[in-house]
Amino acid sequence: MILKASQRAGGMQLAVHLLKTQDNEHVEIHEISGFVADDLIGAFKEAHAVSLGTRCKQFLFSLSLSPPETAKVPVEVFEKAIAEIETKMDLVDQPRAIVFHEKEGRRHAHCVWSRINIDQMMAINLPHYKLKLRDISRQLYLEHGWQMPRGLMNSKERNPLNFTMAEWQQARRAKQDPRAIKEMFKECWAVSDSALSFASALEERGFYLAKGDRRGHVALDWRGEVYAISRWVDIKAKDVRAKLGDTDTLPSVDETKTRIAERMSDKLRGFIAETERQFERRENRLNERRLKLVGRHRQERERLRLDQASRKIEETGTRAARLPTGLKALWFRITGKYRKIATENEIETARCETRDRTERQQLIESQIRERRALQYEIMQLQNHREVAVKATNRDMGRFLYATNTRQEFDDRTEGKSGIIKKDRRKRSP
Repeated sequence: MILKASQRAGGMQLAVHLLKTQDNEHVEIHEISGFVADDLIGAFKEAHAVSLGTRCKQFLFSLSLSPPETAKVPVEVFEKAIAEIETKMDLVDQPRAIVFHEKEGRRHAHCVWSRINIDQMMAINLPHYKLKLRDISRQLYLEHGWQMPRGLMNSKERNPLNFTMAEWQQARRAKQDPRAIKEMFKECWAVSDSALSFASALEERGFYLAKGDRRGHVALDWRGEVYAISRWVDIKAKDVRAKLGDTDTLPSVDETKTRIAERMSDKLRGFIAETERQFERRENRLNERRLKLVGRHRQERERLRLDQASRKIEETGTRAARLPTGLKALWFRITGKYRKIATENEIETARCETRDRTERQQLIESQIRERRALQYEIMQLQNHREVAVKATNRDMGRFLYATNTRQEFDDRTEGKSGIIKKDRRKRSP
């Protein structure tokens, strides 16, 4: 499984993020151990309070564990992986919290440790933790027979289309897949050798090169969304300037927005808006199905939790009734029968806990299968929308380019007409 970690502060923000049900369909607090508090926000506040006795600012170590999309991964696999990471990072017996998230038919886990060693009142050093996690990740892929990502086998082959949170948010505003946007910018960059060719490649896809507010190179789509070239091409700003030159000759963002707006006809705007409304209606229908499905799944899990809690109380009472009291208990202790019954009760308790955990895992797996089937329909619609967006961008690029060409021709024609009229006036007696 993919392991991503960071040393960080901001315990309150992290707790709110981990508990957020808007971004996650199911949130389960699996474990909070080593803290006095029994809730996530209280636990991280406690970790922060302890860290004030040290100079440590990044008092938390946050880890996400993401298995392959279609793999069936029981809780025990996550727990074993976390135990191995603890051992390798010297975090054994440190206070920790484990949270499970489910979204889009996928399940992953987050584990957060306090880095502060209370006995020594100092932060635990975590040297080279990214390399250590990479080794553990490779081991997990090999151990479970999962197909290993090429980027994990060879760091030089990591996916160049990975995107940051800021890029994802910007792509969502533009109603596009961030990977598609990144691929487009990288493609335009690769086929161009100057500012002119790069601008032409962008315009063919409905994007326009401009000068940013900080004198950097940016591109605008026909919606007016601004994209920083260096960010989307994954190249330093100085390298972008070396290839494209200074921005003095480029129009500003406002000028580019004005130019695009002037050439956008009302009919074309209406066509684009109608296309988007059609996709939004289909997305809304699928989203309604998703919300109903998630609501039903939550009810099923809550019903199972209550049934198991009720059964646990009943079974605990039955086991307690087996142990004698009073003089009979004393006699059973002398003869060794008490210890035998207690041992049988412990074995039965462990067996019941295993049964309950298996029932929960089976319910989760069946729900994930149902959710993945719906997610396949959602992904198909997203792919169709992405194809439509690409086609619209290209059409917009051709339309605006043609409009620009006609405007330039009209300007030249008008200029020549003015000169001819002026010369005629000079020659007339």
